[in-house]
Amino acid sequence: MKVAEGLLRCLENEGVRHIFGLPGEENMEILDALNGSSIHFVSTHHEQGAAFMADLYGRLTGRAGVCLSTLGPGATNLITGIADAFLDRAPLVAITGQAALDRMHKESHQVIDIVSIFHPVTKWNVLLQKPQSVPEVVRKAFKLAEEEKRGPTHIDVPEDLAGLAAQFDPLPRQERQEPEPKDRTLRDALALIERARFPMILAGNGVLRSRASRALVRFAEKFQIPVANTFMAKGIIPFDHPLSLMAVGLQARDYVSCGFDRADLVIAVGYDMVEYHPELWNPDRNKTILHIDRTAAEVDDSYVCALEVVGDIATTLDRMTEMGAPREGRPGVSVLRDYIVNEIDSFRDDRSFPLKPQKILSDLRAALDRRDIVISDVGAHKLWIARMYPCYQPNTCIISNGFASMGIALPGAVAAKIVYPDRKVVAACGDGGFLMNVQELETAVRIGNPFVALVWHDRGYGLIRWKQLNRYGRATAVDWGEVDFCGLAKSFGADGYRVQAAEDLLPALREALASERVAVVDCPVDFQENIRLTERLGQLVCPI
Repeated sequence: MKVAEGLLRCLENEGVRHIFGLPGEENMEILDALNGSSIHFVSTHHEQGAAFMADLYGRLTGRAGVCLSTLGPGATNLITGIADAFLDRAPLVAITGQAALDRMHKESHQVIDIVSIFHPVTKWNVLLQKPQSVPEVVRKAFKLAEEEKRGPTHIDVPEDLAGLAAQFDPLPRQERQEPEPKDRTLRDALALIERARFPMILAGNGVLRSRASRALVRFAEKFQIPVANTFMAKGIIPFDHPLSLMAVGLQARDYVSCGFDRADLVIAVGYDMVEYHPELWNPDRNKTILHIDRTAAEVDDSYVCALEVVGDIATTLDRMTEMGAPREGRPGVSVLRDYIVNEIDSFRDDRSFPLKPQKILSDLRAALDRRDIVISDVGAHKLWIARMYPCYQPNTCIISNGFASMGIALPGAVAAKIVYPDRKVVAACGDGGFLMNVQELETAVRIGNPFVALVWHDRGYGLIRWKQLNRYGRATAVDWGEVDFCGLAKSFGADGYRVQAAEDLLPALREALASERVAVVDCPVDFQENIRLTERLGQLVCPI
């Protein structure tokens, strides 16, 4: 057995079924060993796309996605996707080929210190130096990637080592037993809730990672506490639940901000400030904060916790639900909900063209089942999706909001369709983000992986244009010419649909989704609605 074959046996033992990546000279031993493996290799057109696929695979499954590159430029191309997994808390294992050990101590073609480069954006990484260390290295890489807070790890594999003969067995997986908080801590937490006049739950991505959504809803219902979720936690409570105040995370004040203004207790459950800094909802540093998570709270002067309850989130919430006495609902929750819901509903029949973002989201929701998946790229459309796309189940609206990297949605949709082949998948992209990894359309077509890319077309980097206009009154270096997205799609073997009137979008989406082919829907969007939103929120008067 070669080291490369043993490495793949260890990956199989970890439950790996797919590796995303590109071939190169220094990873040829690993690629050749795949011929005798149960693992399917998905060859992409850019390493960034491969890393994003591994990122989304890990995010949706809870098990580390795996990406592979060669040395030098192949490895450095992975970094954006790895950094995204790092701040979005997605389990990922990156494997890079490397030069032979006998030329790593001197100047050599394409040789750079990849381990040092990857170190700041990984939880742990290592240069493989001995064949017998492979089982330990692989087990440690997966163990750390899948422990909270989840994230990427990295193994650098020299080409000569990969070809050596070796004999070893994988180490067994051992599922981690989560600590449980003590009853005294839970009673202290319940006392904080009992004393609060208007508590609010701020639920974050950690709830999704812990598969604790149902426990959170039971907890909220028992104590009648309204729930606001971060962008990455959409779906943890159904949009139509009377306690749902939808997403929080805009830099501007929104209706949900009125709830935080009134709150005297914020129960932060699985909350990660990398998404939404606490100074935005606790500017006066006067909120009582109850921290519930699998890890201890970050230190921040706007996030000084009265109590930290550390342990498995679902177990903690269930035990508090069992121990505590029910409370009556808080006035004002339905008022805030109504303002947001009414805004969403008011654009359902809008016929203006280019389409308003609200209308696009209304039609997108109408075209999909509650279980279907939308993956948002990063741009102006992300803010609209986070704020106004109705979401009913966990992991059915995926938003990158930690590292928040453009270009994630299209390759992410490839991975989502692999994980859930029975669900419809839509990559919602700005035209800028779509063009960053458009080459992966061919990957999807080649592997028979049908999804729809919905392109919000405004001929530029809309989010930066929006911010520039708000700050300076003018825009710089954000516009480009017309792109034929339908023709581009067809050049890759995908279908293209061009929306030319408001009434075209919903039929186009339904036809594209029903076709079971890779498709691109080119939808012009009214950029000015971004400016109108800024004006409306700037004049917001809290209704409670």
